[in-house]
Formats: sequence, C-alpha cells, structure tokens
Amino acid sequence: MVRRSYWIEVVERLWREKSVVWLSGVRRVGKTFLCQSLPNVEYVDCELPSTRSRLEDPERFLRDVVGRRVVVDEIQRLRDPSELLKIAADYHPETRLIATGSSSLGASRRFRDTLTDRKRDLRLTPMTLQDEREFGSRGIDHRFRHGGLPPFFLASEVPERGFQEWLDSYWARDIQELFRLGRRWSFLRFVEMVLAQSGGVFEATRFARPCEISRTTVVNYLRVLEDTFVVQVVRPYSARRASEIVAAPKVYGFDTGFVCLLKGWDRLRNEDRGVLWEHYVLNEYLARAQDQRVRYWRDKRGHEIDFVLAHRGGSTTAIECKWQAAGFDARNLKAFRSRYPDGHSFVVADDVGASYVRDYGGVTVRFVSLSELIRRVAT
Repeated sequence: MVRRSYWIEVVERLWREKSVVWLSGVRRVGKTFLCQSLPNVEYVDCELPSTRSRLEDPERFLRDVVGRRVVVDEIQRLRDPSELLKIAADYHPETRLIATGSSSLGASRRFRDTLTDRKRDLRLTPMTLQDEREFGSRGIDHRFRHGGLPPFFLASEVPERGFQEWLDSYWARDIQELFRLGRRWSFLRFVEMVLAQSGGVFEATRFARPCEISRTTVVNYLRVLEDTFVVQVVRPYSARRASEIVAAPKVYGFDTGFVCLLKGWDRLRNEDRGVLWEHYVLNEYLARAQDQRVRYWRDKRGHEIDFVLAHRGGSTTAIECKWQAAGFDARNLKAFRSRYPDGHSFVVADDVGASYVRDYGGVTVRFVSLSELIRRVAT
C-alpha cells in the first residue's frame, strides 16, 4: 500500500498545533485515501445517510468519540458543517478531528463560520515529487500528460474519458451542492476555456461571448474555480509603477493532465513541456509552502518573471521556470532587478542537477533543480 509520507507527517504536525484540521482539495486528489492511511483513526463518511443522521446531534457524536482521532469525510454534505468543527475545537480539544471537503472553508453559504484561529488548513494538491516516488515514478512526460490525480497517474493510457467524467462529477457534486449555479453548459464551457488558456493572462471579456454570459458572471465563475482549487490565480506583483502591469492576473489550471487535454496536446514538444513545467513548479510550491500569495511580474515593455515571492522588508524572490537551463535569457531578470534589487533570483530547470551560480551584469542568478528550489524557498 502506498503511504503518502509527506502529507501524513504534515497532518500529524498540524494536529500538534490545533485539534481540528481542515483538509481540502479537488475531487479525486486523494483526500479519503490519505485520511484512511492515518494511524489509529475512526473514519466516518458523510456521503452515507446513516452518518449524516448520526451527526445531526454533534454534541452527542463528539462525546462518543472523545479522545480519539476522527476523520469526517465529505463534511460539506452536512446541513451545517462548521457547527461540528466549532464544537470540537471549543469543547473537545482532546479529540483530534480532520474534516475533508472540495473547497476552501467558507467558500459557500453552507459553511456559516470560517473558524478563524480554531483550526489548521491543509490543501492537498496533485501529486508532488515525493508522491511520485512513492507511487512509482513513470517519467516527466507521463506525469505531464496523465496529471497528478492518483487514479489518472496510475492509468496505463491517458484517461480522456476519466477527465470528462471528472468534469461532470465536479459540476454535479461540488458546484451544485456548494454553489447551486445555473447554466451547466456555460459554466463547463468556461472551465474548458480557462484550462485551454492556462498559464496566460486572464481577460474576462474574452470569455463572455463564447460562454454566453456577462462579464460579471465571468468574474463570479473564476472565483468559484479558485475557491474549489480548479485554478490558481496568480496576481501581479507591483509597486504600482506606471510602467508595470498591476491588475491583470494569470490563471493556472490545477493539473497538467487536464491542461494537456484541453490544449489538445497528445504529443509533447519542448515548448509544450516548458509551459507544463511552469505548472509543475507552481504545484510543488503550493504543496510544500501552503502559501497562495505567489505573484508574477510584467512590465509594459514585455519583460516578465514567472513567479515572485514578496517578503517583509521589501525583498523579493524571483523564480524563472525553464524546461532547459540553456534556454534562459537574463533580460527579464535584469529588468526586474533594476526596479527591485533586493532578494534572490533563481532559474529552476529540469536538466539542472547540482546548483550553480552565474552573474549577468551584476545580477546574480542561481540555477537549481525543482527539489533544491523548494528546499530554499518553501521550507
């Protein structure tokens, strides 16, 4: 049996900090599997009517499991999910409880309390480097095309039907239960278009006519995708200089398998791998740092930095993602560092083993592997 050791260790650490952990992530990312692999847990599944009936009296339920380690799976199926978590945090701190759901807590009207300072949050992402080793690495192209949802990653062929079934289930189970949106066709068309343009600058007006919706609805749909982790919205970094992009975000699809499918990439070229590598780096950072505040930078002359991490005191970490290190051009980093000189600059490339440093006209750049980058910026 595969043991996702990194994630298990994180859950155990968070339980030492707070008695309640909120585990979120997209459908089929492995939340149930992870929870069931935790040692000495009692598992309750809110998909079952009998479980929902049992949890109608949360005080009695918590008295019955006092002092134990309890998994409450698919908690969004309850009438008032936050009530159970609040009572557990306030009145039963000796009980360790982990609850799972497919959205951020408070993303829908069903969650009436965000439980500020009563819980720890953990977002389970598609598979990380360590997950791949534990599931059995099949090579980077396999990971790109199959994606990082474990059932799809383990499939021998690219599961195109599985991807479509996932989208149908996402609409029926997550969107309808949590948000009760109308216009199924328009919403799923929007999802497909966003994934097909993944990694690009998001312009709301581009989606309105093809999806037959208003610009306001486009913005609302994007918020729903962000709340359910189907996209990562990366907003621009700027000191509000007139020469910089300050408003238009970039939007990344949550999984490379879906991105490949919607972009129509069945055979990957190096330029395709470069786009997917950027997604792969972002996924690894989000998993290990659990920090959504990653940014990008672009000026009006076309210079761009893939990812920027801002730190207290004004320093920044600049990250350029390159499929091959030889493809790096220092002009963008030099333009960025001419405005923001303080901080570290990295190029993360698939073909870098041991890290090394190069100087480009006074700008020092460290070339690193993905694992080395994460060690330096996310731990």
